[in-house]
Amino acid sequence: MHSLITTRADGRRTARTVLRILAAAVALAAAMAASACGGSSDPLGSKSECSGDTDHLVVGSANFPESETVADVYAEALRVNGFQIDTKLNIGSREAYIPSLRQCAIDLIPEYTGNLLQYLDKSATATAAAEVNSALTTALGDQLAIGTPAPGEDSDAVVVTKATADRWNLKSIADLAAHSADVKFAAPAEFAERPGGLPGLKKTYNLDISAANFVPIADGGGPATVRALTDDQVTAADIFTTSPAITANNLVVLEDPKHNFAAQNIAPLYNTAKKSDKLLSVLNAVSAKLSTAELISLNTSVSGTSKTEPAAAAKAWLQTQGLDKPIA
Repeated sequence: MHSLITTRADGRRTARTVLRILAAAVALAAAMAASACGGSSDPLGSKSECSGDTDHLVVGSANFPESETVADVYAEALRVNGFQIDTKLNIGSREAYIPSLRQCAIDLIPEYTGNLLQYLDKSATATAAAEVNSALTTALGDQLAIGTPAPGEDSDAVVVTKATADRWNLKSIADLAAHSADVKFAAPAEFAERPGGLPGLKKTYNLDISAANFVPIADGGGPATVRALTDDQVTAADIFTTSPAITANNLVVLEDPKHNFAAQNIAPLYNTAKKSDKLLSVLNAVSAKLSTAELISLNTSVSGTSKTEPAAAAKAWLQTQGLDKPIA
């Protein structure tokens, strides 16, 4: 009898335990679903309202080294000039950080003008820097704004070895068009279909790369692409203009006078709730020094053989530029 009572009691306890576990699981699932819904639009968590304290900012970055380094440059320059700065780095893509910027989970992040325009306005066709900047003025709306874009940009480029440039006397993409039949071209697979990729090169410059001469390499113009170029496996490649590999390997970036590739100038994007004359004076002073050559230098410091931490590279760069003291 005692055994039977114990069994029944144990059974009731087991049933209650199972019910509690099931209830907890349902609650957890609901919480995760709510979190996922919120995370899809604002993974950093939104604030109920944007703080009016224009001297306190949270600086963010996307999840790649150049973005983190430039974010550290802006952040440190702002600290030097009396701003209270926190950072949230390596956030992710625009789908993650733009909603967070709108909702003041972050206040400022370095951006690229052409890609930002395409994100905000899918129908945008501007490619030249002035046209992109003008279109951005409208596309940004009331919540977001940018400082004066830097002269430096990190855009797609058609790159060849110096030997190829010398052999064919190449200065621009148009010069390469006459040799279309002999050009093997390396780029990410999507470059074959993107408007600014092979279709754009054919339309804009009559550089006609056949399917047989297109070599897809999925490293975004990284080491494998560079190796294919320097080992003469390909004739030309799509490599970003601030890649340290360009200087390290004495490669030649062909000019793009007709702006097949959209301008991608660095610009600090911020929530307008944080706008002040003081903020803009600091941001614009920093941006003015960020030439493409300086971006390459920063990237070389961080991603080259020295492997300097982005924050340390940012401080060293600001000191070199004379921006480690308050701006008058």
